[in-house]
Amino acid sequence: MFSCACLAVLSAEAQKDKPWWLDPEVNEVNTMAPRAAFFAYETENLAKADQKARSERYLSLEGKWKFNFSKDHDKAPRDFYSLKYDDSQWTDFPVPGILELNGYGDAIYSNNGYPWRTQFRPEPPFVEERNNYTGSYRKMVTVPADWKGERIYLHVGSATSNLMVWVNGKFVGYSEDSKVSAEFDLTKYLTPGKENLIAMQVMRWCDGSYLEDQDFWRFTGIAREVYLYARPQAHIADLFITPDLVNNYQDGTLEVKLNAVGAKGETVMFSLKDKEGKEVAAQTAKVGGNGEVKVNFDIKNPLKWTAETPNLYTLYTTLMDGKQVAAIDVNLLKAQATYDFCRETNADLIVLPQFNIRHKMHAVQTTDVDGNPVQVEEPVERDGKYVMIVEMVGFPAIYTGFREGTPDDSWIKKLFKEGQIGNEDALIHVEETVSRTK
Repeated sequence: MFSCACLAVLSAEAQKDKPWWLDPEVNEVNTMAPRAAFFAYETENLAKADQKARSERYLSLEGKWKFNFSKDHDKAPRDFYSLKYDDSQWTDFPVPGILELNGYGDAIYSNNGYPWRTQFRPEPPFVEERNNYTGSYRKMVTVPADWKGERIYLHVGSATSNLMVWVNGKFVGYSEDSKVSAEFDLTKYLTPGKENLIAMQVMRWCDGSYLEDQDFWRFTGIAREVYLYARPQAHIADLFITPDLVNNYQDGTLEVKLNAVGAKGETVMFSLKDKEGKEVAAQTAKVGGNGEVKVNFDIKNPLKWTAETPNLYTLYTTLMDGKQVAAIDVNLLKAQATYDFCRETNADLIVLPQFNIRHKMHAVQTTDVDGNPVQVEEPVERDGKYVMIVEMVGFPAIYTGFREGTPDDSWIKKLFKEGQIGNEDALIHVEETVSRTK
């Protein structure tokens, strides 16, 4: 087979006749729609590394949370999600963490029959509150200030048997797909740059537990990664990749369908690379009015995937942000003329191939604005503008970035988080890279 790896409701109203955890018609409230498993990085180099912790769009929530254990669900604390609630007597508990493996409750192994059959009579969808272990969690989280204006989501990789979420005392949502990740849009509940309270609650059993009559250990708690992540207002929401083989299994096809949010008319770049990182195919397409994009690749005699030869191709999908890029030949301009050009142009980014620039240029060298040898430097303010100097791998160049009347340089910091980008054509590379911010 030809295989490819990809790197891009109900309202929260009061529970009426019965609680959600006893209602088979409700298994989610205000969760994000299921999507392909991917993390959207700022740059292609970050995507290659595929380490979320290196992205400024990622904030881990793993570690110690304030925790309360209740043997019976009806004994669980009320209003524990309130900002005024005193959790000083609660214990510290690891997230991710299984209750039964951290000193709470008892693990049950069952093959045939429901694991609670010795405690109460199985009558779907009913589950008892007695012996229905309930864990309540609280954590104060400081959200990065530069996430202001972006969409902010909570990712919980697995919560058994169900999950309820509150932020700053307000209800957010509910999920009971215990072995599937749940995601929630926290944008309107969080305040970037300040501490925010995130509260969660999980239960041992819910109506959905009747669908889990399998041969395995029954554990309670949060079993997989938990984190916040940020996305620009315009971003890729979902991706569908369908590979196939044609012409007697010799050649390959690749169908890519994409759903984007807030990106009507913007350009999407697709780059298919082999395991050595060589590009074998590329396309661009415009986002339609419905937010959809569809492209097809025809690949001549691709490396096939088998258990013995697990050849994978990687598809990089990039939503362009439309930033303007300008390039000048520093050989044709004196230092002051170059600096004036940077000040006066309307471009978002200035590319100066081969040479570095200093505020008062007296020498051509790889230095920061103070003359010290440097590989990567944080943006430096000059006359209300921001200058970034970077020694590029493979093709030395420097990028000078600024925005008229805007002191916010966070976009530059994000763009240059890694600092090393190899490309033989600096201009083309910048045109691509400056747009990899979604």
